[in-house]
Amino acid sequence: MLTARQQHCLRGIGVPLWRARAGAAVDAPAAEHETSLDTVAAAQAAAEPQAPLAVAAAAPPADETLSAVAAQPAPIVPVATTKLDSWDAILTAIHACQACELAQNCTQKVPGVGDRQADLLIVGEGPGHDEDIQGEPFVGRSGQLLDRMLAAIGFSREQVYITNIVKCRPPNNRDPRPDEAQHCRAYLEAQIERIAPRAILSVGRVSAHNLLGSDQPVGKLIRQQHTLPGTDIPVKVTYHPAYLLRNPSAKAIAWQDLKLLHRMLR
Repeated sequence: MLTARQQHCLRGIGVPLWRARAGAAVDAPAAEHETSLDTVAAAQAAAEPQAPLAVAAAAPPADETLSAVAAQPAPIVPVATTKLDSWDAILTAIHACQACELAQNCTQKVPGVGDRQADLLIVGEGPGHDEDIQGEPFVGRSGQLLDRMLAAIGFSREQVYITNIVKCRPPNNRDPRPDEAQHCRAYLEAQIERIAPRAILSVGRVSAHNLLGSDQPVGKLIRQQHTLPGTDIPVKVTYHPAYLLRNPSAKAIAWQDLKLLHRMLR
């Protein structure tokens, strides 16, 4: 049976509470009908063994021709020449970066926010309109849902660190291009090194593809176990909160992801 707090958390993220009729067999997948954190995780582990760890090589740096460099409206600031050995250095480099056109069109940079010694690091894709205005990741409707998702497994926003693959808003909220993500890669790697999280929650396709160096569908990546290439940090892939707002039926799957993440952090 669920506690009153668990029921409140589930309602908060929009996951329906299912009750089986007396004597009726339950044939639906655990991801849709189970809600006990330990029971569902154990059932899923028994019924669907996790796929072998698949670690893909990080995407190689994008080639930059002389003509591409010359076409930039502002001077290129090579990330590789900047020592990102402290939080001050990381933030200074991010705010000064003019390595791609995203920096020319954003209102302000959005480095990240939260506990710099957090056990859990959350990585999204890129700032949206509200984030671009406020300078903080996940502050719009997606951020409100993310906060409720975290609360459902006992975390507050202040207890985690939240950042994105790119630190500037892509025009019209489009997906970051590979070269744009590559320019921000050193910043993200430096943040991960400084935080040294126990686990990473990757939200959405763009985040998962860039972190894991994969091009598999998110639905497939969710069902697999991952570690961040070159490290032993486990990565849990789930749907982006914006996707969940458009597709409420996927919230049951996200709830399963959160419970597995909770087990990883215990």
